[in-house]
Amino acid sequence: MLALLAERGETLAVAESLTGGLVAAELTSVPGASKSFRGSVTAYATTLKRDALGVDGTLLAERGAVDPEVARQMAAGVREALGAAWGIATTGVAGPEPQDGQPVGTVYLAVVGPGGTGKVAALRLNGDRAEIRRESVRSVLELLLGELHENARTLDMEQNGGT
Repeated sequence: MLALLAERGETLAVAESLTGGLVAAELTSVPGASKSFRGSVTAYATTLKRDALGVDGTLLAERGAVDPEVARQMAAGVREALGAAWGIATTGVAGPEPQDGQPVGTVYLAVVGPGGTGKVAALRLNGDRAEIRRESVRSVLELLLGELHENARTLDMEQNGGT
């Protein structure tokens, strides 16, 4: 996926909450990651989601940090803050206790790409804290890859005169 981004001349930024930097660690384990990976913000505290990533404070107050719109705003915010073509985000409850009225294993992932379009995914994961975090990392990278391929198909159709 990083090679695909580099090939397209696009960059990626990551906003993480429950994964606590694991997505960035996974990405930077790939040689040459610096060609397309701009950086990450680990906004574990709710106030950082608002202050560093621009997530709406009213939304956070009303729904809490474990919410699909919060995930989308995190992805959009990190994309803008770090000047990347693509932003991805993770927020959720890894446990051991519920948070914001959400049970352990509730996870929201988001991808926002060029033009601000993107996708949010909701997961209900089983397992312990480590398993939930690992699956969240795998799932957000899979979501990004799917959106990269979808974006490429859309661009191909536009360049070839399709609708």
